[in-house]
This record gives sequence, C-alpha cells and structure tokens, in this order.
Amino acid sequence: MSHHKLVLSLLALSFAAPGIYAEPAPAATSQAAVNAVDPAAIQALKKMGAHLQTLQRFQVRTELSSEAVLEDGQKLQQSSSAEIQVQRPNKLRAVMRSARAERELIYDGKTVTLYTPALKYYATTELAGNIGGMIDQLEARYGVQIPLSDLFLWGTDAAPLDKIESAMNAGQDFIGKDLCDHYAFRQGKVDWQIWITTGDAPLPRKLVITNRSDEARPQSVSYMAWNLKPTFTDAIFKFTPPKGAQAIGIRPLNTK
Repeated sequence: MSHHKLVLSLLALSFAAPGIYAEPAPAATSQAAVNAVDPAAIQALKKMGAHLQTLQRFQVRTELSSEAVLEDGQKLQQSSSAEIQVQRPNKLRAVMRSARAERELIYDGKTVTLYTPALKYYATTELAGNIGGMIDQLEARYGVQIPLSDLFLWGTDAAPLDKIESAMNAGQDFIGKDLCDHYAFRQGKVDWQIWITTGDAPLPRKLVITNRSDEARPQSVSYMAWNLKPTFTDAIFKFTPPKGAQAIGIRPLNTK
C-alpha cells in the first residue's frame, strides 16, 4: 500500500450519518412551504441546542444503521458505532467502530491526532480553537468528519434553522425509557426526524435522515445514549503512540 493510500485510509473517519444541515434549501421557497413551518418545532430545536451548549463534560454513544443502494435499487444496511467524550471548550475524543475499520480521533485543544489501531498508523496536525472550530477546520482542510458533529452546531449561529422548509410535531414516543417529543423536518432534498427528551433538559435520543435526492430514499438511523456524569479523566485527551506505532503525514485536500 502506497503512502498516499495510507493517508486516505487513515482519514476515512466518517462513519456517522451525514449532517442534517448539509443539504441547502432552494433559493426560492413557496408560500406553502413557509406556512408549513411550525414555530413550536423550531423553538424545540432552539431549546435543545441551548441545553447542549450548557453541557461542559459529557459522553455520548451512538449506534448507527445506514443504507447503501445498489444499481438495481436493492438496499444494503450497514451498522457502525461511535463514542465521543467531551470536555469543553476544546477537548474531544472520538472512537468509531464498524466491522470494516476502527478509528480514533483525539483533540487536546492544540493538536488533532488520527489513529488506526489495526494498522498502528497515526497522524497529527495542529488545530487550535474550540471544538466547533476544530470540526470546521478538520473537514475544510482534510475532508475528515466527526460523528455527531451537529451536536456542536445546535444552539449556535452556525445552525441555519431559517433554511428549514417544513417543521412539524409528530407526537411522542419512548426511546428506551425516555419519553421523547418527535419532530419532523424537510430541508432541500433531505427529510429528517428527531426525538428529543421531554422536560427542562432536552437531549436528542434518535435521529432519522432520509435522502430524497435518491429515488430509493435511503435512510440512516442513529440512537444516542448520554452520560452527563462521566468518570473519564483529562488523560484520555493526550495521545501517546503505542509501541510500534508509525507516524504518517496528513495530506490536505487539493485547493485551487
């Protein structure tokens, strides 16, 4: 395997569903679509986002099922998981696992390290700033995405809620033992649904994204489990290369 392929392999970190804000809404929005937006549903997102921004130290695990569509229209379901540990404002560790690969990402506020345990390759780059800024820089420079990155958009000006074309309250459901309010949204070629725990501490527990640009309507489904009193220490945000691990470079995306 060439050095170039090693870099690309290491940076293949996006096991999560695509960001719900990734698909821009059309420039022209009909009056019917404007009327379809329930202000209470938008307010629920704002309330959830405001609560997420208050969380200083937490751990969240997600179980993801996503669909790949073959040329003949047959769907194949794939599963993966991710666990994220956070210490605001600028420390994050993410571990992403599937049957195909395992990846780790560690951010200590100054540097980001990407590590593949199976191959024992790691790459480090300097990226200073808060977690949201690091996520933006990592994707813009290297095309690397972090699972559940939208959690760091909700509750900030970067969440383009004004681009949502329709929003509705779809009732309530239990996710595990948590009673959740169920909301459905349409934005460009993406439909997405979110289940948010009821009460004064709203947390997202389930997310479903449907891609309407594909006639097969592939979906991704994520379940999120929260630990707001984690026992990890700051040592997890420091990467120490294991014995035999080899450092490789990170190649930025081609820019013109």
